[in-house]
Amino acid sequence: MSAPVEQQRLAQVFSDGEGWKKWGPYLAERQWATVRMENRPASKTGLVPAVVFESERSYLTPLPPELPAPYCSLERGTDAYGYISVEGNYYWVPGTKREDVKVLRYAERLKIYQHRACVAEYPLPADGVKNAHFHPEGGPPPRHLPKHRKHGWQHEEQRLRALGPEVAAYVDYALATPGLQRPRFLRELLALSRKVTLTVFVQALERALRYRVVRMETLERIAWLCTSQGQLSLPSAEVDESFRERPAYQDGYLTDEPDFSLYDELPREEELPQNEEPPRQEAPSREDELPREPNNNSNNPSESENSHE
Repeated sequence: MSAPVEQQRLAQVFSDGEGWKKWGPYLAERQWATVRMENRPASKTGLVPAVVFESERSYLTPLPPELPAPYCSLERGTDAYGYISVEGNYYWVPGTKREDVKVLRYAERLKIYQHRACVAEYPLPADGVKNAHFHPEGGPPPRHLPKHRKHGWQHEEQRLRALGPEVAAYVDYALATPGLQRPRFLRELLALSRKVTLTVFVQALERALRYRVVRMETLERIAWLCTSQGQLSLPSAEVDESFRERPAYQDGYLTDEPDFSLYDELPREEELPQNEEPPRQEAPSREDELPREPNNNSNNPSESENSHE
């Protein structure tokens, strides 16, 4: 059995000027892969890889000198019951202190640190698991659930299906539609059922199912169209006639009627005749407003007589 090619290459004896230990055993191959191939134009485009790489070097993102950490660091606050929220799930922090913690999320596990000490470690749940709460295995479960835990959308679906088979058929079609946000759509659909009557809501969903409509804006327009076209009478309010026998009604019914004669005796302004207008006050002239200068020649009677003449 012959030796491998690498050993044969190492066993070769070179002259003093061709020492392979100085340049490496595969000089020709390395030169072809690192120098010749880069400067050889492509057969179809005619581009030289080395030249193209130099032109694109400024758009490349340089790699960091060190590898990044194998985890993602998160800062979380503990609620009143000792839970933290990470990616839609709730993890219990052991102890009675409700302080901020540091969470290190690895590829397959989750570590919780408090004052630089690891207080809990949890395996990550499967993809798609949301709104679940976890606690350390082997210990007693917590007494309370998370404070801000969100309810699922299953109860909205149950309420809609209870409205009738027509609504249930449309819900089945909507949930099978790819790319639909189920929780948000079901909540908005339940809110629409409370805005209109049940008859209008069923008619709108039957029409939407016929034309394969799953957009909420279009559903609202269909509901308003059914409301305007249909001859629907407003339901009459049910009044319990026994309210007259209640003590509160009897006390108010037997009280004396209020006396409004005080408002009839209010003084009225004197009415003027129809053809007579109220006198107008003339504004003072500008000459009356100006101060009068004293008469310096009032001591001379002759001038005063001449002035009177």
